[in-house]
Amino acid sequence: MTFRAFIDQLKENGKLVEIFQSVSPRFEASRIARAAKAPIFFHNISGSKVIMNLLGSRDELASMLGVPKEEIIKRLSEVSPEGEVRLVSESPTLEVIEDQVDLTKLPILTHFEKDGAPYITAGIVVSEYGGTINASIHRLMLAGKDKLAVRLVPPRHTYLLHKKAAEKGELLPVAIVLGCDPTIIYATSTRVPVGKEFEYAAALRGAPVELFECANGVKVPHAEIVLEGYIDPVEKIDEGPFVDITGTYDVIRKEPVIHITRVIHRKDPIYHGILPAGPEHLLMMGVPYEPRIYRAVGEVTTVKNVVLTEGGCCYLHAVVQIEKQTEGDGKNAIMAAFAAHTSLKHVVIVDEDINIFDPNDVEFAIATRVKGDVDILIIPNVRGSSLDPRGAPDGTTTKVGIDATKVLIEKENFERAVIPEE
Repeated sequence: MTFRAFIDQLKENGKLVEIFQSVSPRFEASRIARAAKAPIFFHNISGSKVIMNLLGSRDELASMLGVPKEEIIKRLSEVSPEGEVRLVSESPTLEVIEDQVDLTKLPILTHFEKDGAPYITAGIVVSEYGGTINASIHRLMLAGKDKLAVRLVPPRHTYLLHKKAAEKGELLPVAIVLGCDPTIIYATSTRVPVGKEFEYAAALRGAPVELFECANGVKVPHAEIVLEGYIDPVEKIDEGPFVDITGTYDVIRKEPVIHITRVIHRKDPIYHGILPAGPEHLLMMGVPYEPRIYRAVGEVTTVKNVVLTEGGCCYLHAVVQIEKQTEGDGKNAIMAAFAAHTSLKHVVIVDEDINIFDPNDVEFAIATRVKGDVDILIIPNVRGSSLDPRGAPDGTTTKVGIDATKVLIEKENFERAVIPEE
């Protein structure tokens, strides 16, 4: 499904909020998007069209995958990155070619009070070096009419490709993709084997992904906007502050510079912005880890479903639903979940009768099925998340697992009352 077709589908289903009056890219668009929570289409931000909250809920994610919301993780867990990728010579992205680069013409948003500068937040950075291709979303800070600062997290793939190129004093060719098929956007947020993001997207969508070649040799999917350029092997500048998934500011660091050499785009392009710490940011960060937890827990017991909760920033807290077989299954599930997602801080294991998407139901399980000295597992001094404001300076934290499952030999004591249908 194309980017525009997905937006049209949201509109047809009554799930798209449209704003026709002029909106400022500085704070106002982000304030409206945060209040709306639903997919929101701005028709006039500095004369441009902008969409936010595109995949801002599990309903949109389920629609993208063509499954019910409750089956998202099962579907994602079954797909392997083995879809078909085709190289084509033509693309609607090539409708307009601009060799005179001026990034300030784009509706790049300033989201929060202390932001270091306007930020591109939905840019898929596609890079190629030494025969290896990588595609992943990075935050990109506007640093001039033709310059961006890019946050590269070690030891992830773009960081490693840039490091290899920089060690030889070479430029790393990149192309920044904005506004493509939502399955591709999701796939580039997922941890897959190096170079397999587009194959994974093709498997998810059940159809080949078409790529075309940019002037610098980087191959990208059809999109609304593509920024072509290279990452400098030496130049670094201050990047930040930037609001990350916890809604708090990340620190300022020296990060590499991307020089943009050409801009190509569709006529009247639609710019995609992700609100930092907003619902789309949380889902894109968290949901890709849910299949990993699902598969890992499935190795130790019968797993039914997994969710990284919104209150836990879709990253630090998980609820795992199992079909308990033996009395140790809950604690085995806790350890498997922590091993699968090393940034996970707290996890709750529940039975099949608990709705993991309902915080009240999860709290009910904790209230009625947990005995603190028996069912709570505390693991101090382990690797945590750099995004956790409460983490130690050395990157360690204390993790807590809660086994909120029924005691099997006493399960009749936990039976929930049901009013039968007439």
